[in-house]
Amino acid sequence: MLCDVETKSFSPVFVGRTGELATLTEALSRGSAGEPQVLLVGGEAGVGKTRLLEEFLGEATARGAVVAVGGCVEVGADGLPFAPFSTALRALRGLLPEELAAAAEGQEGELARLLPELGEARSHDPYGEDSTARLFELTARLLERVAAERTVVLALEDLHWADASTRHLLAYLVRTLHRGRLTVIATYRADDVHRRHPLRPLLAELDRVRAVRRVELPRFTRTEVHRQLIGILAAEPAAALVDDIYARSEGNAFFVEELAMGHDCGYEPGALSDSLRDLLLVRVERLGEDTQRIVRIVAEGGSTVEYGLLAAVAGLPEDELIEALREAVGANILLPAADGEGYRFRHALVREAVSDDLLPGERSRLNRRYAQALEADPALVRADARTTRLAGYWYHAHDAAKALPVVLRAAVEARKRHAHAEQLRLLERGMELWDGVPEDVRDSLRPMDDAEAYPACGRDPGTSPLRFMDLLAEAAVAARLCGERERALKTVKRALRLLDDGDRGDPARDPLRAAWFRAERSRLTDALGRGDGWEDIAAAQELLRGLPPSPVHAQVLAVAAGWGMLHAPGRDSLAAAERAVEYARLVGAEPVELNALTTLGCITADAGDTEAGIAMVRAAGRRALALDLTSEASRGFVNLTNCLEAVGRSREAVEVGRDGVAYARRCGLRDGEGWSLGNLTESLVSLGEWEEAEEGAERLLHTSYSVMPRGMAHLVFAELRLARGEPESAAASLARARVAYGKHDRVLQHRLPMARIELAVAAAQGRFADARAVLAAHVGQGIPVGSHRYGWPLLLAAATVEADARGLPAAEPGRAEALAAIRGAARHLTAPVPLWQAYGLYVSAETARAEGQDDPERWAEVLAVFEPLERPHPLALVRHRRADALLAAGGSRDEAATLLRQAQRTALRLGARPLREEVELLAARARLPLTEPAAPAPVERQPDDGFGLTPREQDVLRLVAEGRTNRQIAEELFISPKTASVHVSNILGKLGVAGRGEAAALTHRLRLLPEVPV
Repeated sequence: MLCDVETKSFSPVFVGRTGELATLTEALSRGSAGEPQVLLVGGEAGVGKTRLLEEFLGEATARGAVVAVGGCVEVGADGLPFAPFSTALRALRGLLPEELAAAAEGQEGELARLLPELGEARSHDPYGEDSTARLFELTARLLERVAAERTVVLALEDLHWADASTRHLLAYLVRTLHRGRLTVIATYRADDVHRRHPLRPLLAELDRVRAVRRVELPRFTRTEVHRQLIGILAAEPAAALVDDIYARSEGNAFFVEELAMGHDCGYEPGALSDSLRDLLLVRVERLGEDTQRIVRIVAEGGSTVEYGLLAAVAGLPEDELIEALREAVGANILLPAADGEGYRFRHALVREAVSDDLLPGERSRLNRRYAQALEADPALVRADARTTRLAGYWYHAHDAAKALPVVLRAAVEARKRHAHAEQLRLLERGMELWDGVPEDVRDSLRPMDDAEAYPACGRDPGTSPLRFMDLLAEAAVAARLCGERERALKTVKRALRLLDDGDRGDPARDPLRAAWFRAERSRLTDALGRGDGWEDIAAAQELLRGLPPSPVHAQVLAVAAGWGMLHAPGRDSLAAAERAVEYARLVGAEPVELNALTTLGCITADAGDTEAGIAMVRAAGRRALALDLTSEASRGFVNLTNCLEAVGRSREAVEVGRDGVAYARRCGLRDGEGWSLGNLTESLVSLGEWEEAEEGAERLLHTSYSVMPRGMAHLVFAELRLARGEPESAAASLARARVAYGKHDRVLQHRLPMARIELAVAAAQGRFADARAVLAAHVGQGIPVGSHRYGWPLLLAAATVEADARGLPAAEPGRAEALAAIRGAARHLTAPVPLWQAYGLYVSAETARAEGQDDPERWAEVLAVFEPLERPHPLALVRHRRADALLAAGGSRDEAATLLRQAQRTALRLGARPLREEVELLAARARLPLTEPAAPAPVERQPDDGFGLTPREQDVLRLVAEGRTNRQIAEELFISPKTASVHVSNILGKLGVAGRGEAAALTHRLRLLPEVPV
C-alpha cells in the first residue's frame, strides 16, 4: 500500500544559511544603491542552493525588486544557446514590457537573437567575427537601462549546465556592467565542476573581479539536520533517527528529505539501497503505474516539457494525464514550470536517475515519439527552440536520416544567433551522423553559406548537394570564432587529408578548397603559436596560380598581406596588399577589399609614403563606417592610430584611439576595443601621460578578448617600470608579455620592443654581455625595412648603455664591437619623418659620448629637433645630457641650470626616478640650485667634488677608477692595505654606491676626477 504521496518532503522552516543569506542581502543592498553585484552560489547537488535562492528572491521581492529567473538547460537535452538569459529576459519583458521595449529601442534586430519576441533578427553578416561581442555589449547596455530606475535581480540557475555562449555572455556582463541597480545571482553544482569542466576557468576568472562574490554552501551539521527533520515531520524525531539520517545523508539537505520521507512511509532506515540511484528512485517507484510512465516520459523530454507536447507523447486521455501529473506534483517529483506551460523535475538528480533507469530501446523510442509529435504539430514548442529540440530528439532516437537535416538546420540557427560553440557542437554531430545517412538524403541537402570565402563543393549551391567537405569548412570557421582553435586546426587538417586522398566523393586536390583550408591553417597555426603560418600561405598562393579570380584569391592574398605587414614589411608585402585589393574589387568582396586596403595603407606609410598611406587607412575606415561593417571599421580605427603614432603624431593618435575605443565599445566589439586601447596606451606613454597609460593597460588586462593586446599591456608596464627605476619589476612584466605572445612569435612590432626592454634590464643589472648579445641577435642581419619605428628606440637604448658604462672595467670586453654594430645598423635604418630623424641624431650623440666625445653643440642640435615633438621623457633626457656636456666644457652655467630644472620637473611629474637622481647628482656636483633663486646670485665653483671627498680619498678613488686592488693602492700611496680598505669603504659610502665597479662608473660619468684616463 502506498503512503500518502501528498506529504510535504521539504521543511517549511528555512534552516541555517543565515550567514550566506546575509551575504546575499548585503549584495542586494549594494546593487540597489547603483553598484552592480554578481553572486555565485555553489554547492554539491542537493545541498540547498535552490532553497537559499528562493529565500533570497523572496526577500528581494519584498524590498520592491523586479526578479527575473532563467535556468540553464542540460547539455544532453540539446538546450537553446543563451537559454537562461532568454528565459530571464522573457520574464523581464512580461514584468516591465514598456521599460524593456524602451531600453531595446533601435537594437531590436540584434537583441532578437536572445529574445525573439522583440522582432525579426537582423540578417547575419558573413564577415563579422565581432557579432557575438556586439550582441553581448547590447545585452549589457539593455540591462543597465532597465535597471537605471529600479532594482533588478537576474537569477541564473544550474550554471554547471551552461552552454559556452551563456558562459561567455555572463563573463562579459561581469566585466562590463558598471551602472544600474542590478544584482546577478547564479547557482552551480560544485561537485560537477571537475578539473576539465568548462565552467572551472570561468569561475577562476570571475574570482579576480572585485564585484563578484562566491558563496559556497557546506552540508548541514547534525543540529541543522535535526531542525530540518522537525520541519519535515512536524514532530520531534527520535535521536536514533536523526543520527541515522545524518550519517547516511552526510548533511545533504535533499537526501535528508528523501530519507525522512522513506521513514514516514513506513520503511526501516536500513531498507533503502546505499546507491544514489536507488535512493533517488525509491519515491518514484511508489507512484502509480501511469504516473511513473509520465515521469519517465518527462525525464527524456528535456529540462522542461510543455504540457501539449507531453500530452501528445503520452497518448493518455487528458483526465488521466492530469491525474498522473497531479500525483507527481503532489509527491514533489515534478513541479509546474515557471511560465505555467509545462513541467520539470523538482530536482535534476531525480531526472538523471529516472533517465538512466530507462532501457536503451525505451529511451530511443521515447525520443522518436517526441520528434514525431513535434513534427506533426510544431506549435507545441516555441519557434526559437523548435529546431534545436527536434534535432536532439531525432539524434537520441538514433535515426540518422531524420536527424542530419534537422541537426544542420539547428546549426544554421545557432550561427545566426552568434552561438558559435553550439553551432560547432551541432556540426560535429552532423559529421558523426554523415556515414549513416542514405545517399539520397545527403544529396537532398544544400550547402550552407557562412564559411566566409569558402567555395561550396557544387558549382551552383542552389542545386548541387552538400558535401562532407562543406561541413568541415563550416566547422572550422565555427571553431575559430568560438575560440576552439585546437578543434578548428584538427578539422582543417582532416579536410586537407581528405582533399589529398580524394575521399568522400570530392575531387582530389581541389585547388580552391585546398587553398582556402591552407589559409585557415595558416591563421590557426600563427594564433596557436605553432609557427608563423607562412608555409601554408605560400602553398595556398601556389595552388591558386593560373586560376580565374575568386573570393578565395582575395582572401588568401589579404591573409598574405596581413602576414607580411607584421612579419616581413617590404616590397613583397606591399605587392601582396595591392593584389588583394585588386582581386577583392574584381570579385565584389568589399569587406575583404577594405581589410586589404587598410593593410596596404599601413605598409605604404611604413615604406615612407606617409601621407598616402594614412589617407588609404582613413578612406577604408570611412567606407566601412558608411556600410556599417563594424569589424572593418574598428580595424580601421586600430590601424589609423598605429600609423599616426608611427610618424610621431601621437596627439592625433590619442584622439583617434579614443574614438576607436568608444566605437568598439558601442558596437560590442571587445577585440577591437582591446586593440584600440592597446595602441592608445602606447601613444599616451609617448606623450608622457603615464598614469593614464597605466590605467589603460590595467583595463586592457581585464577586458581584452585576445591575448595579443594583453601582451601590449605587459609591455607598457615593462617600459614604465624600467623608466621608473624598477628593473626587476620590468623583467617580470617582460616575461608575462612573452607568455602572452607565445614562444613562436616572430612579429617585429613585438620582438624589437621586447629586445629593447631586455637589453636595458640586463644593463641595469650589470649584465653587459647579455645586453650586447640581445643587440647582436636583432641587428646582426639588419633591421628590416619599415621597422624604423621599433629599430631606432632599440639602437638608442644600446647606445645609451654603452655611453653610461664607459670607463667601467666589466663593460670593456666587447665594447668596440657593440658600438660598431650600432653604427652599422643606424646607417641602414630609414628616418622618413622628423621623429625618427631626431632619434638618429640622438643615437649619434650617445655613440659619440660612449667614445668620450661629449660635445655640447651636438647635444644642442639634438635638443633643437626634440623640443617640438611632444616627447617629454626623451626631451628631459636630452636636456640632462646637454647640461652635463655644457658643465664639462666650462659652458654657460645659467643655461645648464635651466636645463636641469626643466628635466627635473619632467622627471618628478613622470615619476622617472633614475632621471631625477641623475639630474640631482649633476646639480649637486656643480653646485647648481634646482629651484629658482629668490635673487640672482653668482654661483662660484667649489674646489671639492660635491661629495665631500678628502684629497686622500680623491687619490684613492682615482686608483679605484683605474681598476687597482687595495694592495696596489697601498703600494702606490705608501699606506697599508688595511688603511686603503678603510678609504675605499668611506668612498663607497659617500658616493652612495655598492661596489668598486659602480664607484668607477660614477667617477667617469660625473667627471669627479677629469684627469682619470679612459
